Amino acid sequence: QVQLEESGTGLVQAGGSLRLSCAASGGNPRNYAMGWFRQAPGKEREFVAAFSWLGTLTYYADSVKGRFTISRDNAKNTVYLQMNSLKPEDTAVYYCAAGSAAQTMAQLGATYVDYWGKGTLVTVAS
Repeated sequence: QVQLEESGTGLVQAGGSLRLSCAASGGNPRNYAMGWFRQAPGKEREFVAAFSWLGTLTYYADSVKGRFTISRDNAKNTVYLQMNSLKPEDTAVYYCAAGSAAQTMAQLGATYVDYWGKGTLVTVAS
């Protein structure tokens, strides 16, 4: 059983930056791909970014390419999401996720996530 705990919630102005962290523990997190999803009010949960501990490929939603960067600290089993040039439409609850494959999470979405964090709220003011 993998536990995921997000941190980094905040209110930022449009154009600003914020970094989210996700600490993975329990089970063997390195056996899973890690990623971020988000859910805005009244909308479905959507894929944001993902990577595999065992590979070098990363995947991003088109809406965040060039603005968001997913990265990792192997020693801490921690995943980060650096968010730059934030827009009001980025406002959402952001969830850390662990699944069997990064590409699967990217292409097929939340159904293929095995573990979720509790989520952290990001609000971007216009």
